[in-house]
Amino acid sequence: MIETMFKTPSQISLNTGVLQVQSLPVYHADSFRVNNGANFGDAISQADEIELADIYQLETNAKRLVLAVNVFDDAIRIAEGSDIGQLGADIHLDCVITLMAPDGATVEVLILIETDDTGMIEGTYILPLAALHEKQDYAAVMLDRDAPRARLAEVSCVSFTRSTLITMANGMQKPIEDLNIGDRILTRDNGPREIRWIGQQTVRATGSFAPIIIKKGALNNENDLTVSPNHRIFIYQRKDRVHAKRAEILVKAKLLVNGVSVVQSDGGFVEYYQLLFDKHEIIYAEGIAAESMFVDTQVKPYLPKDIQARMSNVTDIHEQSRAFEITDGALAPEDAANLLRAASGT
Repeated sequence: MIETMFKTPSQISLNTGVLQVQSLPVYHADSFRVNNGANFGDAISQADEIELADIYQLETNAKRLVLAVNVFDDAIRIAEGSDIGQLGADIHLDCVITLMAPDGATVEVLILIETDDTGMIEGTYILPLAALHEKQDYAAVMLDRDAPRARLAEVSCVSFTRSTLITMANGMQKPIEDLNIGDRILTRDNGPREIRWIGQQTVRATGSFAPIIIKKGALNNENDLTVSPNHRIFIYQRKDRVHAKRAEILVKAKLLVNGVSVVQSDGGFVEYYQLLFDKHEIIYAEGIAAESMFVDTQVKPYLPKDIQARMSNVTDIHEQSRAFEITDGALAPEDAANLLRAASGT
């Protein structure tokens, strides 16, 4: 969960609301079954039916599907673009189950339940927060019914990593861990703006949390820029290579991965930082234009209470930001490479 590092000023007016479609890479529960234990042969299910110590395996050639969802204050519903489920159906965040492999490595898995209008179960899906390997034994060792919403919020939260250089209002660059609330940061559209809140969290750098490294020179950056997978990068394209019908676009870092100039680093731990302003901003990190913390109905509940109380209704649509975004699945690796080359002028 995101933790407060500094105190927040008593007066703050935030207007960062947005309703986004989030694409979750899930497996159908039928792909993950008990190989040994009390529920032998059964697919993983809701918390009430899970027996700790049961051994699960992911079947060979299990297909990962996109579960597209809209997240509201009091509900999560299947959105357009989903590979599975009924459009508009409710998704219940059931639990987080911790699995342990024979070598002691652990993987957290978020269990999501699709329900119909009467509350009956229509489908069960699992969202691994780290890689699950086929034909590998995984013992269920822990069950948490309270953590799912927070874990889902962490997956979507945009973050920079420790040592990232942020451009200040005076043009100087400063490591993100040395910033304080009230520091004035240069923004692309609104000039100098004060930081209102800073978050920090340390997580295992695996699966959905494995950071994306935009290597030196990929976007004329003098140093590597490392961000969370869903962090959106601002790119000016001289030619409309992605058919966005506009020159200025926002692209999630994970969509830029091409295995050469942009890669994903899996393993160990990563320290993530979030910067919050009065509204969503484009700032400069290692010289690259990138977004500040993006507050939606998913993230809002895990911000400090005093900030929540001063925020506007985050279910309002922020059309300008959505219009700039390239959606999941819109970029093939070769397209990402071409886009980066064009944007950097190489």
